[in-house]
Amino acid sequence: MTLGREKICFLNAPTPLERLHNLSEELGVNFYLKRDDLTNFGTGGNKLRKLEYLVKDAQNQGATMLLTVGGAQTNHGRLTAAAAAKYSMRSAIVAVDPYPGEISANLLLDGIMGCSVYLVKPQEGRPDGELQEEAVKRVTEEWEEKGEKVYFIPTGGSNELGSLGYYDCAVELAAQVRSLGLKDTRVVTTVGSMGTYMGLQVGIKNEKLPLHLTGIGILPFKEGIVNAAEAYYDRIRQFFDLDLNITAEEYDLISDYDCGGYNNPVEEVRKAIYLMGRKEGIILDPCYTGKTFAGILKMIETGRIEKGEDIVMIHTGGVPGIYTKHHRIEMERELEDFIHIVSL
Repeated sequence: MTLGREKICFLNAPTPLERLHNLSEELGVNFYLKRDDLTNFGTGGNKLRKLEYLVKDAQNQGATMLLTVGGAQTNHGRLTAAAAAKYSMRSAIVAVDPYPGEISANLLLDGIMGCSVYLVKPQEGRPDGELQEEAVKRVTEEWEEKGEKVYFIPTGGSNELGSLGYYDCAVELAAQVRSLGLKDTRVVTTVGSMGTYMGLQVGIKNEKLPLHLTGIGILPFKEGIVNAAEAYYDRIRQFFDLDLNITAEEYDLISDYDCGGYNNPVEEVRKAIYLMGRKEGIILDPCYTGKTFAGILKMIETGRIEKGEDIVMIHTGGVPGIYTKHHRIEMERELEDFIHIVSL
């Protein structure tokens, strides 16, 4: 129980904290990876920590179905489907996204787990948010007419309650760092819907943990990334009645490495993915962790991260993203030299 809220404990926690010896030597930093990609349902990922709280809340309200939103290839949607299957609930995803032309990656996994995916074609002149709201209302009504009680989960599970999953992770990680004798440790995480970053930040500040948190934005924030964090924390503070002030200066949030868009194919991100794969045998994804690692590489190159620093990157999962068509075709083109056809 964290901040007075219940959860279902279904994770194989604590997740491993691994030192990446080859990359540490090459980059001149002490590089660790927090393996939240190895969580135990739906091929793993960070959203499961949030879902421990959200599924419990859904059960408390008597819900029989989880409904969430995101892109067509939403990782959060996949893990919502996994959690629903685990607890004998139905699941559905609403995505304002055109059909991508194939059922692959997360869409394939959604279907395997019995999750209904509603793809809403974007319309010129109508905001995506408006279309999403209308579709959620329609899908909710459709399933409630069939006798289900629907529990809605926002994008990424990133609301006040969902943030508690990474409050827990901050406490878990601090204990692991302490056991290794590390000091002045920088924790680096992806910032998308911001629930992972904000849960870590609130946990670190409220528990007075000896960690410094850096967030790397992987999409443009129209209102500014720090402004988005302040608004999110204000909701958390009121929801939990927290007597904790976090000033704008305390948010180490970086928007320099979003590559101009969300989930866009970027050569330098793919190069970062290849580097991690070839040095450590660990797979990153092109939307989240690949961008984050590419940002870390830039920060080391420019001196924003100093040589010798202790770095922990949160591996938030998302690996099915490498199988999405627009990323896969770029990687296939770049990697075709590794395929050798042999006749014997």
